[in-house]
Amino acid sequence: MQQHASTQQNYGDDPLAVRDSEKYQEEYIEGFVDKWDELIDWDGRSKAEGEFFIQKLRERGAKKVLDVATGTGYHSVQLLEAGFEVTSADGNPVMLAKAFENARKRGHILRTIHADWRWLNQNVHDLYDAVICLGNSFTHLHEEADRRKTLAEFYATLKHDGVLILDQRNYDALLDHQVQPTHNYYYCGDSVRAEPEHVDESLARFKYSFGDGSTYHLNMFPLRKAYVQRLMQEVGFQRVDTYGDFQETYREAEPDFFIHLAEKAYLGGNG
Repeated sequence: MQQHASTQQNYGDDPLAVRDSEKYQEEYIEGFVDKWDELIDWDGRSKAEGEFFIQKLRERGAKKVLDVATGTGYHSVQLLEAGFEVTSADGNPVMLAKAFENARKRGHILRTIHADWRWLNQNVHDLYDAVICLGNSFTHLHEEADRRKTLAEFYATLKHDGVLILDQRNYDALLDHQVQPTHNYYYCGDSVRAEPEHVDESLARFKYSFGDGSTYHLNMFPLRKAYVQRLMQEVGFQRVDTYGDFQETYREAEPDFFIHLAEKAYLGGNG
């Protein structure tokens, strides 16, 4: 346990001016991390997701998976229990410690790596069938150069026929129509509210309110779906398929989340 871990978030005098890729590392303070599992509700999330990610990985014959945004460990544990070989990485040491503890309670020992995505391959010295970046984590990168570098690092740690699975909140709906998220899928906790407090083209500030009256914030970059798809292709991914709330064809006009499956395998010929 960290002796001097911060107990309060600090966005300074003008929170809307904080648009920095490193900020998340200090904003996931111990109190917020401890409550993160209330926000997710592992059982509720499991029902909402079903075996979507497990099926997609199995369809591709993936066995070895790098979870680059482990958070409190939900997906790492799900994949371990489904029989995958998993390595769990995160840029926040408090999150990694919580993930390790959560996995141990469920009878697993996580193989963890503390790593900044932009220099992932300095710390990760292996190749994987799949890289997963889930929980709306990619949104923490505020600079385009950081996003490009990160996707290139993910690409480099994949085997020649590997796949990247990356999700994001549907920021298009927030930016264009001011549609409030429904939280039917990702944030399933009953006593928690996660709502946008400010949205512009380069900042989405979310407020997280918990049942005990405590509140926390995160400043994120509002990624547009087409922009993420284009970036993936520009760094070398050959094909990108996008799903809405775990459905291949989504009937709802505005799904809460998009999930991108980016294939590294070279398609050749018609491209």
